[in-house]
Amino acid sequence: MGSPHALIIEDNSNNSEVLAILLELQGVASTNVRSTRQVASTIEQLEHVDVIFLDLEFPYGDGFSVFKLLRSDPRYAAIPIIAYSVHISQVDKVRAAGFQGFLGKPLSIEQFPDQLRRILSGIAVWEV
Repeated sequence: MGSPHALIIEDNSNNSEVLAILLELQGVASTNVRSTRQVASTIEQLEHVDVIFLDLEFPYGDGFSVFKLLRSDPRYAAIPIIAYSVHISQVDKVRAAGFQGFLGKPLSIEQFPDQLRRILSGIAVWEV
């Protein structure tokens, strides 16, 4: 397997581009999905994913529904799914749903490398 690969599920192009750049700076490739309607077809095409960053709010659907879809697929059942949202008040709901972490927007450029390292090492990161 090559370098780590992240799946970004985020409808806001600015947010997804910032996250993709931060990942790239850490040597992590990424695939971005901007609509909940595209998640199923995208995950069918990906060879491997090491981490998923999932926004909670979308025009059609929500991150919790996407989380359930991903967890129902055996290929994605053990991959860390990190909520990536401005809705920091939902951190308890996210934890109860079974996510492996929460990163509040906007991301901290200084803290992100360590957060990513911990996530890829299997450590839950809950930082708002």
